[in-house]
Amino acid sequence: MAEGKKSPNWNKNDSSPILKIMTLPIAIIMIALGIMTILGGHITPGGGFQGGAMIAGAIIFCVIIYGVDGSPLKMSHKFISTLESVGALAYVLLGLAGLALTGSFLYNVGGNLYGLVPPAMAAIFSYPDVTHAGIVPYLNIAVGLKVFVGLSAVVIAFSQFKKLAEEEE
Repeated sequence: MAEGKKSPNWNKNDSSPILKIMTLPIAIIMIALGIMTILGGHITPGGGFQGGAMIAGAIIFCVIIYGVDGSPLKMSHKFISTLESVGALAYVLLGLAGLALTGSFLYNVGGNLYGLVPPAMAAIFSYPDVTHAGIVPYLNIAVGLKVFVGLSAVVIAFSQFKKLAEEEE
């Protein structure tokens, strides 16, 4: 780095008041749009990955403006690990449901295009939508959780490296 220039300290709260005032409402709008993208992903462009990235963007925005310690959208380690585990478990269980009922991993049990699933089992995964997407919306939710937590955790971890380096000195 050039002499006299310091790297940004994300744990310090040096942002302007205008940024601090506008960040939280914008982040809430980003989270709402991310949720809408995840839930409508089976009938519109987008889905779990895009919606999860939008929600993670809101968390990252708050971390950059407020700092990790002062962010209004705080996520504890336990919360992060729980959400990531729920997303991974839901994805695997939906895949195993298809494998158990039809012999194909991630078979769309609710859509049941080939009539391989008994009607009683297909009704469990039937999504109440005109397009009848089966398990796809549930897969979008699982992927959205994984992407949201993964991207947020990476940025939070990177923002803490400088703090750890200062503590070691």
